[in-house]
Amino acid sequence: MPQLTAIEWDQFLAGYPKAHLLQTAAWGELKAEFGWRVARVVVKSQVGAQVLFRPMPMGRSIAYIPRGPVGEDWQALWPEVDALCKENGAVLLKLEPDIWEPTQGDQGAPPPGFRTSVHAIQPARTLVVDLRGDETEILERMKQKTRYNVRLALKRGVVVASSADLETFHRLMQTTSDRDRFGVHSLEYYQRAYELFYPLDMCELFLAEAQGQPLAGLMVFAHGRRAWYFYGASSDRFREFMPTYAVQWQAMRWARQRGCLEYDLWGVPDTDEQQLETEFNRRSDGLWGVYRFKRGFGGVLRRSVGPWDRVYNRPLYALYTWRMRGREG
Repeated sequence: MPQLTAIEWDQFLAGYPKAHLLQTAAWGELKAEFGWRVARVVVKSQVGAQVLFRPMPMGRSIAYIPRGPVGEDWQALWPEVDALCKENGAVLLKLEPDIWEPTQGDQGAPPPGFRTSVHAIQPARTLVVDLRGDETEILERMKQKTRYNVRLALKRGVVVASSADLETFHRLMQTTSDRDRFGVHSLEYYQRAYELFYPLDMCELFLAEAQGQPLAGLMVFAHGRRAWYFYGASSDRFREFMPTYAVQWQAMRWARQRGCLEYDLWGVPDTDEQQLETEFNRRSDGLWGVYRFKRGFGGVLRRSVGPWDRVYNRPLYALYTWRMRGREG
């Protein structure tokens, strides 16, 4: 079966308004410019997948379906995906579905031919903020301190505005990376993401300023009735002005105004709520620091099913599994 163009794929997605942003053609185009190959297939006009391939040495690759497939009859899709994976020398196909736990029926178990993976690419657990109701209702669902900080930022003169200043945003990302010890993308990556999604009304960049200085930035994405907070950063200056709360609130307002019902804060530690609430005040490793911040916005803790792997080369998959377990240790 021939692969679909980006235009043909988005025409297919038009029939699935609940599809995840990571299955849009624009996301595939972004990844294709930064080290991945992308292929899109549809079977019976009812089920499809955007598959990303990460090249490896000696003509091998790792195949990946982020937050898909799209549609219901997954079993009809696998022969076409298997053929794609064979063409691209895939060692494995990693599947991270767009399905929350708990699930009905057998959706929580790996499909036939898949196994539970030791390695996830996207964060498994997140907080999802309900954007229904008016702004007062959304603020009332936040924790008192977070609501106070949103208002404090406004009182201290923090101004949040839409911007296309990716260079300033990237400098803030680098500052945050140095302070909190996490990796960031290149300036070119953020620029290309903005160029691909902003004309489609699927992205906005917000910068928070006070006293003429940029203090925080956030890039928010939206598709259908959902929005996602993927990238955010802040300066080391005037942190007591609470600019990160102001920019987060403005992103939620933007998402609500364009019709979104949910705002996904995208990534907290993968552990149960009881442990999160017990330990967040004394831990700052990994995603624990961001959980302390994100929990205040009143989101519901959700966890996606998966990740699941479909193995095509057992010896190389064993090596892959060994390496991934080593990284986690």
